[in-house]
Amino acid sequence: MSSNETGPLAGLTVVEVGSMISGPTVGRFLADFGADVIKIEHPEHGDHIRNFGTQADGTGTWHKYLSRNKRSVTLDISAERGQTVFRDLVSEADVLIENFRPGTLERWNLGYETLSAENPGLVMLRMSGFGQTGPYAEKPGFGTLAEAMSGFAYVNGFEDREPLLPPTGLADNIAALYATFSVMFALYHRDVNGGSGQVVDVSLIEPIFNLIGPFPLTYDQTGEIARRSGNRSTSSAPRNVYRTKDDRWVALAASAQPLAMRTFDAIGRPDLKDDPRFADNESRLENVEELDAIIQEWMTDHTREEVLEAFEEHDATIAPVYNVEDILEDEHYQARDAVVTVDDDDLGEAQVQNAIPKFSETPGHVEYLGPDLGEHNDEVFGDVLGYDDDLVAALESEEVI
Repeated sequence: MSSNETGPLAGLTVVEVGSMISGPTVGRFLADFGADVIKIEHPEHGDHIRNFGTQADGTGTWHKYLSRNKRSVTLDISAERGQTVFRDLVSEADVLIENFRPGTLERWNLGYETLSAENPGLVMLRMSGFGQTGPYAEKPGFGTLAEAMSGFAYVNGFEDREPLLPPTGLADNIAALYATFSVMFALYHRDVNGGSGQVVDVSLIEPIFNLIGPFPLTYDQTGEIARRSGNRSTSSAPRNVYRTKDDRWVALAASAQPLAMRTFDAIGRPDLKDDPRFADNESRLENVEELDAIIQEWMTDHTREEVLEAFEEHDATIAPVYNVEDILEDEHYQARDAVVTVDDDDLGEAQVQNAIPKFSETPGHVEYLGPDLGEHNDEVFGDVLGYDDDLVAALESEEVI
């Protein structure tokens, strides 16, 4: 059973045979809210996320974050006997998460037709770079490629510089969000509408393409191709980041007319309200260089604290640009319990983002961080599947688990 038996997904069994970021992020979301997520890893090297990114005394922080609240079992599903064990596990599951290259599971006789024959209610989430169909389906796919081909990189950054990729797995995480609510749609169809299980096909490229806005519609209707605009907005002004007197940064957005007027009050320039260059949004966009220069000049004479106080006094919209240390020290994050401290055998006391969103009756929580490789072999193969000690020992000796 799940470690979180009070969450809204308590009683839901999920088998995750994903690697790196996208698939395991879906598993993390579900595990945070009570699903029993059984994470299958290769017996020799495990999920490559274990060795990805920063290592804290040899322990991968990405693994500890993404594998939290899950049960880790080892299984070589490329081996014939491993495939039998895999089918046994999936026959007990509500959801299967996989993010292999399309066709991989079929080569091992583990496609949806095979698995659903034994478990007709199975919801199978298939995540890949380009989806299960189309001319690019079998190409290797990674988040960076999706960020490039979705149009995101093209509009991200400054006009006189190269397109800018995000510093973390943005496409993977966006795809995981789409995939998570899509799985819940499929479960609703099965459990409430009396439907069957089904395949949910999520690519990395389409979710981020959907979130960048109405660019196709704009192009279709006007011929306009969205361009890079740095920290400015092409829809409203002022909107930018500004350096303060104490060499810190703030982000300002005044997307509505009243907010722009309050901004002028905050910087001590109420006269700008009547300046025809800045009187309305269209004029401000046409004269954005001059407007930004005026605001930056004022920022240069004030510390970040003074800037924030002035804007708060006038109910104008501004925020400090935080690094992670600022976030952990912020009273609002603390009041919301956005970060929790978890005891971990490898890291000791460790801080990590809490389960979100907040539920009034069935909240999620973080009970433990990513487990050791195969830590739950005995309880899953023994308690869940009912394998006796001799069978488990035989599978270990054959290096199947």
